[in-house]
Amino acid sequence: MSEIDHKLNCEGMNCPMPIVELTKAARSLSSGQRIEVRATDLAFKPDLEAWARRMGHTIEQFEPGDVQTAVVCLG
Repeated sequence: MSEIDHKLNCEGMNCPMPIVELTKAARSLSSGQRIEVRATDLAFKPDLEAWARRMGHTIEQFEPGDVQTAVVCLG
């Protein structure tokens, strides 16, 4: 798997802030780069899936748990 280009800690943030922060981070990166996001918001997974679909990005990895971790490849 490729290197992570940006790490984003959204622990403790409630909806919609993890997606807002992810959107900001994605704007500063290029297509093909990867972001690792850590979040505790219960709605994070469905929000992330909808965001990735809408924006044309790919969720390469998702680990559930109290702290959810996702790796997103920017499209």
